[in-house]
Amino acid sequence: MSKSARKIIKLSEAEKKDPPTFRGNNGFSTDVHQRLSDKGKEYGIKEIISMPTDQIVLAEWVNLKCRYGCSQFNTNWCCPPATPDLTQSRNIIAEYSIALLLEGEQQCTNFYVNNSKKRAEQVRFWKGPLILERQLFLEGYDKAFSLVSGACALCKKCFYPKKCKFPTERRPTVESLAIDLIGTLKNVGKSTPVALDTKECFNYYAIILLD
Repeated sequence: MSKSARKIIKLSEAEKKDPPTFRGNNGFSTDVHQRLSDKGKEYGIKEIISMPTDQIVLAEWVNLKCRYGCSQFNTNWCCPPATPDLTQSRNIIAEYSIALLLEGEQQCTNFYVNNSKKRAEQVRFWKGPLILERQLFLEGYDKAFSLVSGACALCKKCFYPKKCKFPTERRPTVESLAIDLIGTLKNVGKSTPVALDTKECFNYYAIILLD
């Protein structure tokens, strides 16, 4: 091909895409929602709902469920008492106006057993919100912070109260911030059925505090 036949294509200044700026977003756009949804499906997240943070319900009784009846209490860096108390949780959420509710689906087969398959599923569901949090940061949402579903399973046994082995991936669970998840679901017009058989599927939820 002769030099005269060659064409050099350059992007005009108008065609160049400017990088996102922190806090330059106005709400939660459809484009960002779609990109997040596409990535979330890789981690079993089937729906992402944007909601104002005043729809998040906090209650003192939630901590009772953690303190009495849950084996993770005082044994895990991502559960009470290692996480913010109710007053701190209220203050944290008050600094946000928008949150994302993440819904996934999981089979109950391994729910009551403690094996490698269950742990692998827990890690997958745990990492989904963290991956989306990171993506949101790159979209310009520097305040994005995820609250995950279920106790951390990154280690076979948590080293709490000794130093965490995965501090950059450590996030509190939704309930550890005294969030009444069922009350919050009702506020956004959603209900979740009770799974009565281990062959059934159940929904699990995470929240990303956005902006």
